[in-house]
Amino acid sequence: QLQASGGGLVQAGGSLRLSCAASGRTFYTMGWFRQAPGKEREWVSTILRSGSRISYADSVKGRFTISRDNSKNTVYLQMNSLKPEDTAVYYCAAKNQHIIMSAMHLAGQYDYWGQGTLVTVSS
Repeated sequence: QLQASGGGLVQAGGSLRLSCAASGRTFYTMGWFRQAPGKEREWVSTILRSGSRISYADSVKGRFTISRDNSKNTVYLQMNSLKPEDTAVYYCAAKNQHIIMSAMHLAGQYDYWGQGTLVTVSS
């Protein structure tokens, strides 16, 4: 039900925009996680349906921006000033209900997951 796209190869300092389209529905909470080779899945950012609550991991704060277009059932992740350590498979995740801010980083809070899109940042 979630289709992520927009990954690719970019040089350090460059930008990419990821998209995640939900088929036929608007989820209340949508977020992004990433998993680098050999590492555990890491939370990146989350946004509530109204956009009134947005949260970022410290590692991407100030560089990444999450947004959503509910008319298109799509969430975006604008990634600027990319670093080699941002290299990972990026997954979108969603839940029909509200997730409190203190729990947004927990993968277990999300019920739906996209297939992932690979972002590679070269140095």
